[in-house]
Amino acid sequence: MGILDRIKNYDDFKKLKYSDIKKLPDEVRRLIIEVVSKNGGHLASSLGVVELTIALLYSFDFRKDKIVWDVGHQSYAYKILTDRKDRFQTLRKFGGISGFPSIKESKFDHFGTGHSGTSISAVTGFAVGRDLKRESNKVIAVIGDGSLTSGIAFEALNHSGHLDKDLIVILNDNEMSISKNVGALSRYLSKIMTGKVVLKLREDIKKRLGLIPGIGEQILKFAKHAETTFKGFIVPPGIIFEELNFTYFGPIDGHNIDELTETFEKIKPLKKPILIHVITKKGKGYEFSEKNPTKFHGIGKFKIETGEAEKKKGIKTYTEVFADAIIELAEKNDKIIGITAAMPSGTGLEKFGEKFPQRFFDVGICEQHAVTFAGGLTLEGFIPVVAIYSTFLQRAYDMIVHDIAIQNLHVVFAIDRAGIVGEDGITHHGLFDIAYLRHIPNMVVMCPKDENELKHMIYTAIEKISNPVAIRYPRGFGKGVKLDKNFKEIPFGKAEIIKEGEDILIISVGSIFQEVEKAINDLNFNPEIINLRFVKPLDEDLLIDKLKKFKKIIVVEEGIINGGAGSAILELCAKRNIFNFEKFKIIGINNFVPHGSQEVLRDINGLSAEKLKKTFIEVANG
Repeated sequence: MGILDRIKNYDDFKKLKYSDIKKLPDEVRRLIIEVVSKNGGHLASSLGVVELTIALLYSFDFRKDKIVWDVGHQSYAYKILTDRKDRFQTLRKFGGISGFPSIKESKFDHFGTGHSGTSISAVTGFAVGRDLKRESNKVIAVIGDGSLTSGIAFEALNHSGHLDKDLIVILNDNEMSISKNVGALSRYLSKIMTGKVVLKLREDIKKRLGLIPGIGEQILKFAKHAETTFKGFIVPPGIIFEELNFTYFGPIDGHNIDELTETFEKIKPLKKPILIHVITKKGKGYEFSEKNPTKFHGIGKFKIETGEAEKKKGIKTYTEVFADAIIELAEKNDKIIGITAAMPSGTGLEKFGEKFPQRFFDVGICEQHAVTFAGGLTLEGFIPVVAIYSTFLQRAYDMIVHDIAIQNLHVVFAIDRAGIVGEDGITHHGLFDIAYLRHIPNMVVMCPKDENELKHMIYTAIEKISNPVAIRYPRGFGKGVKLDKNFKEIPFGKAEIIKEGEDILIISVGSIFQEVEKAINDLNFNPEIINLRFVKPLDEDLLIDKLKKFKKIIVVEEGIINGGAGSAILELCAKRNIFNFEKFKIIGINNFVPHGSQEVLRDINGLSAEKLKKTFIEVANG
């Protein structure tokens, strides 16, 4: 029997001998790899913090102490050892445990996370609340070096240091967030070496060294290493945190349980802001994730023996279609710029960056900056394409309004992961983009019905529209339609009649058309089908004609109903005083959606082909 077999809950863990906990990492890693290979999930990040998690659980008592895992995609080991080992096989499945911390799931999940940078703010709130109640528990934030590029993290460091409260921030430094970091934490050290005199001296030395035959390159590499060491000697790594009133410890080995627990025991009596700098290896303990932590950051099902992920042969994802289209357009238009916020691989812009490195910018986890940065580029005559997941673009709402829309700047927003994303769950579904974008003056909002239409919308948005424009498209594989060889312009603000009919009018918004198309097979009535294409501006002429003609109308959209496309059409009805219909039904999302497969989640929200067909029949016969 292994050590992990003896642990049913956190109480069992706390009864273990210290010699036992040091044997746990391999067993925990095996369980994580086994489950994620079947369910998909965030593998590399969770494998990298196993020893850190075990040391924290041993040194502190999270029945009273509180911990916040920033983003939360590194929390699998924590879930296993805090009363959820027996349910871990249900990870990310509908009705099972979440891939992220959730206060509804467990008393040990002290704060729900899913977006980066929030942990220090949350534990600062915990610390103030604790002191107001005159309690004495410890509060801990575990934040990755990538998340520290997020502005809210620095805001929280500044405030918590000022308050001088008893709290602990653990900086998990693996030199990666999801992809390689931009503006890594230690980058500030370069300031010491950028004075004019030192800079000139460095360049002169480099030129002279480079001229030495045969050994010049090796000496340059050595000099670069020596320069880094020299900077560390003159400016200790923790100086920036010390200046913010944090007592700095580290860096320490994040895979050495002895060193971790010894450090935690030393700092526990201290009643002040503390930052512990821990060095870990993302993906540790599994050969393939160590070699390619970006691929294994968030991965679907895969074979443990080979690390190979499952794929649909011959069908491209929407992300791949976007990436191919923007590269093809950029080859002919040197004004096109690609921008992402720490997601070059996830958004498909990684390929763009390889082909056009001078025109690609990964700004780190800084969605607000990405949007305003794009605005500046626009005013210099460029066409920035900002590729950000729907759920993360929410963080830049003010910049979209203030910096882009007010000035009516031609920025193209490629909004990936719109609609139901699946197993990542409640914090990652892209359900609100239509509602938070369509009411903004000057903004154009487009929704392709399939991957071929996405290709043409990208072309239209970049080459034919001068407003700010957003294109929302889903996660995952397309329909498998044939992609046109040449780009075509989508007529501005025009919907598409897919099928003419008589009995009911069905208005489909975006890629949910695939389910609508299946649902209309073998009906005993004749519906008319419209592909809306533009949520803003609406095709008012076409819609008014159809709204006057049909008595029964259904809008289908994979997004929040309040403020969505159906709401936009009802507003048009109110504006034109069209209320002659008998039924007007909007099928969409009414609330937050949990985690589960896209198929299951669409079904329980009435958006599967089977459920849509049932609704169509009810409306037609009602």
